[in-house]
Amino acid sequence: MNLKEIKELIDTLIEKDIAEFELEQRNEKIRIRRNLPNNGLPQLTVVGTGPALAMPSGPPAAPPVSPAEPPGAGRLEEALHIVKSPIVGTFYEAASPGAPPMVRVGDSVEAGQVLCIIEAMKLMNEIEADMAGVVEKRFVSNQQPVEYGEALFAIRKRAP
Repeated sequence: MNLKEIKELIDTLIEKDIAEFELEQRNEKIRIRRNLPNNGLPQLTVVGTGPALAMPSGPPAAPPVSPAEPPGAGRLEEALHIVKSPIVGTFYEAASPGAPPMVRVGDSVEAGQVLCIIEAMKLMNEIEADMAGVVEKRFVSNQQPVEYGEALFAIRKRAP
């Protein structure tokens, strides 16, 4: 089962208001469970096994320090605040195609400022900065699939 088929299956389950679904075929198994917690927003849990369901993970949150880097360079990474994806979905750097990115490396951001959008199940979710600072790195590319907890941006707190 490929990613497109899984998305179609999820859309069908939502359309038919099916809360839980399990499918097992050959060496693949997928279970989809949808909950509506107290806040009324849907939560989706997808559990799967098999080669077609294995999805590549994104880049690491902080690249290892190479021997060519000066001593102490690794400590600079530690001073960065990492903004992580709260959901699985597709990363978008702009509000619409052709629009400029919401933030670029080097931009100053305020707490609560929208950094990007992650589309999940046809819902556009704005991801906000949780602290003021300067965007030092962007870990993902536009329209790249992202996992829950995957690093999106690194923000360096502004000096007082």
